[in-house]
Amino acid sequence: MKPWTTLAAILLALIAVLQLTRYALGWQVTVNGVEIPLWASGIAFIIAAAVAALLWRESRGPKRG
Repeated sequence: MKPWTTLAAILLALIAVLQLTRYALGWQVTVNGVEIPLWASGIAFIIAAAVAALLWRESRGPKRG
């Protein structure tokens, strides 16, 4: 297993969970006076979860059959 790839996958999975939590609970986020819309967290969840899944698959190595 590749430890840095696994660590990156875990970090991205945590980010995805936080984005999904924000989306589900409706947390408001304001950055420099600009409110970030909730739909942005939905998109961020999909991207972070997809990249985490791909990295997790890569960290497991090639399938042996």
